[in-house]
Amino acid sequence: MYDYMKALQKRFDHQSHPELDTQIERAHEELRRDMDAAGRKKLLRLLDAQNTLLVEAKLMSFTAGFKLAWGMAKELEADGLYSFEREEEERICHPAEQED
Repeated sequence: MYDYMKALQKRFDHQSHPELDTQIERAHEELRRDMDAAGRKKLLRLLDAQNTLLVEAKLMSFTAGFKLAWGMAKELEADGLYSFEREEEERICHPAEQED
């Protein structure tokens, strides 16, 4: 299921953050310029770990939302699926009942 959720997230989660991408790139350039190699290595390892946690948290959030929506759909299905056509047909065929 994990792989399936990753595929669904990849298919439907298309968010773009150009302002943040620009800020990240500027900060990266400043760090590259101002830090020594050992400091950059440590910082990059930290950022990689943070990014991995972020990706996992994002996937868990997507999965939780999907499960919530699936549960709601199943609950609605148990009550009978909504049909616009059926509602319109009932409204047209039984107008006197609608006036009550």
